[in-house]
Amino acid sequence: MIVINIDVMLARRKMSVTELARQVGITMANISILKNGKAKAVRIETLDKICRALDCQPGDILEYRRGDMGETIRMGEEDEQ
Repeated sequence: MIVINIDVMLARRKMSVTELARQVGITMANISILKNGKAKAVRIETLDKICRALDCQPGDILEYRRGDMGETIRMGEEDEQ
């Protein structure tokens, strides 16, 4: 699954969610959806604006975690699947 780590970059940049929403041009509710892992998709244009506002690369906020949505794989189990 893909995890969006906006909180980490917001803290590093000392930027509020309100300021990020303003700079990106999306609602705070949509930023919250991204932060809470509820987003089903992110437009490339939105990702571009987020990266521009946070002065970061997509890889700084996007993280791949092995497994399905909500599934945790313990060490050693990945070979069994």
